[in-house]
Order: sequence, then structure tokens, then C-alpha cells
Amino acid sequence: MASYDTKQLRNVALLSHSGTGKSTMAEAMLFACGAINRMGRVEDGNTVSDYEPEEARRRSSIQTSVAPCKWREHKLNVLDTPGYWDFVGEVVSALHAVDAAVLVVAAQAGVEVGTEDAWERCEERGLVRMVFINKMDRENADFGRSLEGIQKAFGKRCVAIQAPIGAQQAFQGVVSLLHPPADLPAAVAGEVGRLRERLIEAVAESDDDLATKYLEGQEISQEELTLGLKKGILAGQVVPVLAGSAATSLGIKELMDAMVDLLPSPLEMPPVEATKPGGNDRVKLSPDPDGPLVAQVFKTTADPFVGRLSYFRVHSGTFKADSQVWNATKAQAERVAQVFLPMGKTQEGAPSLAPGDIGAVAKLTATNTGDTLCQRESPLLLPPIRFPEPVYTTAVAPKGKADVDKMTTSLARLTEEDPTLRMIREPLTAETLLSGMGETHTEVAVERARRKFGVELITSLPKIPYQETISSPAKVEYKHKKQSGGHGQYGHVFIELEPRVRGSGFEFAAKVVGGNVPKEYIPAVQKGVERTLPEGALAGYPLVDLRVVLYDGSSHPVDSSGMSFEIAGAFALKKGVMEARPVLLEPVVHLEVTVPDALTGQVVGDLNTKRARILGMTPQNGLTVVEAEAPQAEVRRYATELRSATGGRGRFTMQFAHYAEVPAHITQRIVEESKREKVGA
Repeated sequence: MASYDTKQLRNVALLSHSGTGKSTMAEAMLFACGAINRMGRVEDGNTVSDYEPEEARRRSSIQTSVAPCKWREHKLNVLDTPGYWDFVGEVVSALHAVDAAVLVVAAQAGVEVGTEDAWERCEERGLVRMVFINKMDRENADFGRSLEGIQKAFGKRCVAIQAPIGAQQAFQGVVSLLHPPADLPAAVAGEVGRLRERLIEAVAESDDDLATKYLEGQEISQEELTLGLKKGILAGQVVPVLAGSAATSLGIKELMDAMVDLLPSPLEMPPVEATKPGGNDRVKLSPDPDGPLVAQVFKTTADPFVGRLSYFRVHSGTFKADSQVWNATKAQAERVAQVFLPMGKTQEGAPSLAPGDIGAVAKLTATNTGDTLCQRESPLLLPPIRFPEPVYTTAVAPKGKADVDKMTTSLARLTEEDPTLRMIREPLTAETLLSGMGETHTEVAVERARRKFGVELITSLPKIPYQETISSPAKVEYKHKKQSGGHGQYGHVFIELEPRVRGSGFEFAAKVVGGNVPKEYIPAVQKGVERTLPEGALAGYPLVDLRVVLYDGSSHPVDSSGMSFEIAGAFALKKGVMEARPVLLEPVVHLEVTVPDALTGQVVGDLNTKRARILGMTPQNGLTVVEAEAPQAEVRRYATELRSATGGRGRFTMQFAHYAEVPAHITQRIVEESKREKVGA
């Protein structure tokens, strides 16, 4: 593909709920511009943008792919994003690379929750957008009903700039409301006239001069209407609505025309602000080819053969092949060999990229998603990409011995590739935990680990890292005495146990008077006590938040030893814990659940069944934010449960809050389960 000037570039993300036909749209665009000679089908797993085996198998996008289209001497960098919530991180990263978005609505389904979420993300980023009503050839497709639903969801600024000719099996294409032909079919002439009048009214509302002409009954010229429309679109006051059928390619060329004519080039966007490392001085960057080089990596893929491939957007300067760049985020130099223009899974080499363009580079050693690449002599930092926190966790374990060594390194590579994936080792349960945005997200990560790195993993529900403590003071005596030919063993201790404030940990003290326990043996007693802490007497969970005081004892001049007092200390603690009313502690998490007002009662009711404590409810523009605390054991699968209960409209964050005592009836069940596990082991 030839190199393009910045003014010829359009960077556009395709966004929507899953299943509206985004990948088919990208395929139809590539076919229309001649980049491919036949259209693949999502059902057949052979589209350009859904090239991962997991995507072909699931018939759904799970990552963002780039589909560059040459159209009317312009380059459209089309980013096809996943519509399924589990892969929202891919959407977040794509929105940092584009200047505009096309939100896709399936005609028969209307606006769905994923499209609502995409709209909100565009609002946050201040992105220019269009809406495309797809699948106009399908049964039950109704343009008027779809347009009404879009306006109800997103406001009256959404106005049609096209009218369909027919619908469902009779769908034949679209008519431009900006340039309606003279020989309109009688069946659509009335609708075209009505929709065009609404378009003129919307454009006039976004421009004071045109508003005056409109109110005074003066005619608005074709040129004024087109210029006013683009001005309204760039200001976010008008959102054009188009229609078509990606599967039959009807309306696709008109969509690409609209991208060229109505969406902004990088030159028409507000300057990007960067800062100098170590300071707060802001630098406004224009897309100047002779300006300082500033590019941001918005996506990373890890491949065992090609290595790491970093996708980036150039914001300033010219990104050249065979050069050295400076990673200002990591303060490290990176060698750039080739610069690639990606199209799905293939890449084409390019000597350089103009500001505003999107490309990829292989085998950067330190660079991750969100990092800023620039020149060492003029370092600048772009704001990092903020990704949502993972909300769903599964335990992973190697299937066989051959997988043990490969598991950690392969999962680490996958978490580099996807910032919404996390891997940690939970020391209290000795489990490796993989966290993501949902069950499908972690399933796909396990599939990729097998395919890319040859490691077989088993997943399971994570164990709860329970702890044990005591709830009352106790004093105990323990004498370890053993005689077996020659020197015997003798260690005699009196210890006092006291509960401590939750979260304050363990403390050991010695208050022995008169040398009843010789000083040299006191560390041995402490060692014995501490050796016992990892396995409590109740259910075998770690002992925490207690104070042990050695206050008396006795020794034997011949038989006493460090080992004897260590054994005495260990058994004294075990005995003392059982007399100090041991209790089980469970981790409690803080939840912040955001749901539509109408679903608040249902969500609160569900939380109450999970032993949650509601802390407060705050209304926010038709939504309610519910704050609560709940035992971790009750919300291990809350991501799936909330999505099911709210039709995907509920969102939440979860973080560890504190440990709290487990109710007695639940403690009994956990203790019995722990005993059964030990017998089974």
C-alpha cells in the first residue's frame, strides 16, 4: 500500500454489541476497495479480521484487527473490535488509536447493551461517530423503527443521511439525503423528503448562520448543507445514521464515501497533549511530519515464532524503518528494523509512516501496550491507556509434568499481550490465579496458551484463602519429656495467648523470670511457635492476629536442648489455640456495582443472598451505584451472575477490603470439608 499524507487518513473503529456484523463490514470494505478478491464469511472462519483460530471456532471477534482500505485516494484505517464484553480491553486500546467510530446496529435487533457501552466510551474519549444500521436485508428489518430506537438511546442529534430502498428481501440499496437523485422511486420519495427536511433542520440547529436562514425560510444550498453537516459532526452536535447490508455489500461504498467526506483526518482533530518525563509541562502536538516523533503503542501481540508485534499510532513526526526510537515510558532505547502496515494477520513493509497513520513493528524488547515511543533527544510522554480491572478469577494448574515449567512463562507472555489479564500466585492457597473480564476471556487465554506455547492447563474454582485466629485469651502449659538411652529430651513451657486487632499479625514476647527457661532456649520456643502458625488447629489454615507470651517453664541440666524447647513451643501453641476459642476468618471484598435504576432492587436483593452488607446507593444519570461488602467466597462468579441478572447492563469493580469472622454454621461446614480433603489427599 502506498504512503499517504496525513490529510488523506481516516482512522475509524467499528464498535457495537457482538453479532451485529462488524467483521463482515470490514470484509465488505476490503472487497469494495480491491484489497481482497473475494469476501470471506464469519461462519466459515475465513475473514481477514477474525484470523485467530479461537475466533474462527467461536465465530466471534476476540481481538482488534486492522483493515486498511484505499478509497478515493484516501486510506481508511478500519479497526474491527470485539463486541463481547469480556474483550472490552481490545475496544479501550483501539479507541486510543482512532479519531472516529462507526457504531453498528443490527436492524432486526436494535440498540443493544454492547452498543450503549461503546457509545459511552466514545463520549468519554470525545470521538466523532456515525451509526450504521446493518442487516437491512434480514427478516424484520425496519429502518424507521431502528432509527427511532437509536434516537431514543442516543438522542435526537442522530439523524439519517440516507434512506433505504426497500427492506428485508426487497432491500435494494440506499439513497443519499444530501444528494437525492431526481428520478426517485415513488415508493421512497415521500420518506426521502421527510428525512431530508429533518436533516436540514438538525444541521441548521448546529450552525447559527444556517439557523437564521432556516428560520427565515431561505433555501440552504447543497454546499452549505454539506459543509454544515461536517461541521456539526466534528463538533459532536450531529451523528449521521446510515444503512446497508454488509453481507450483500449494499450501502458499503456509500459508507466509505461518508468516511472520506464527513469524518475527520488527524489534521482536523484537537492537538494531543504530551508531557516531558519527570515534569508536568504540557506540550501540544500537531500531526506535523517534521515535528518531534511521538507514537503510542495501543496493542501488543505475542507470537512464539514472530515474537512480539507492537501496533502503534503516530501522533507527531515521521516513524521510519531502520531507526532507533526511545521508549519514554521505560526510559529505554529500542531498535526498529522494519515498519509494517498490518492487514489482519499479514503485514506489508513500509519505509516510513506519516503522522496520524497506524503501523506495527516487531521484536521491541521492553515496549508494552500504552508505552510512548519518541526520540531520545526530545523525550515526550503520552497519557497511559487506562484499562478496566479484571473481575473474574480462575485457578490454573499444569495438566502434566511437561507443562509445569512452561505454565508461568506462557501466561506471563499472554498478560503482556492483554493488559486486562492478570496472573498472580496466591501464597495462602498455593494456587496460580488467572484473572480477566469474564469466563470466556480466561477460557480463551487458556486456549491460546495451548495453541501458542504448547502448554495444557486445567482450570478450577479458586480456593478461598481462609485464615484462623483466636477470640479469647488462654494460658497453657506443655512439657516435652522423652527418655531413650543416653541423653533424653526435656522442654517445659508456660505460654499465654492473646487475640490481636484484625490485620495486626503475629507477635512473640518472653517474660520469663529467674532463668526458668534459659535465655539460649527462648529463640527455640519462638521458632516452634512460628513453625506451627501456617497450619491452624481448627481447619489447617494459617494462624494470624495473635500474641504469644512465654512467661515460665523449666529445664533439665542434661536433657534440655533447643530442639526440645522448639517441640514444646509448637505443641503448647496447638494446645493453647484450642482453648482460646479459635475462629475462622474469610476475606471480604468491596464491591461497587453500577446498574440501571430499574434493576437496582433486583441487584440489592441478590447481594443480600450473598451475605453482603450494603454500604450505600448513589443515583447517577439513570444509573445507581451500589456499594457493598461481601465475603469473597460468595462472589467468586459474580461477573457471570451479574451479567445474567442484568442482561449485560450491570458493571462492577471488586477489591479486597479486610478479613472478617466466618459465621459459626458456615465454619462447621468449611472445617468438615477441610478434613475430607485431607483424608482424600
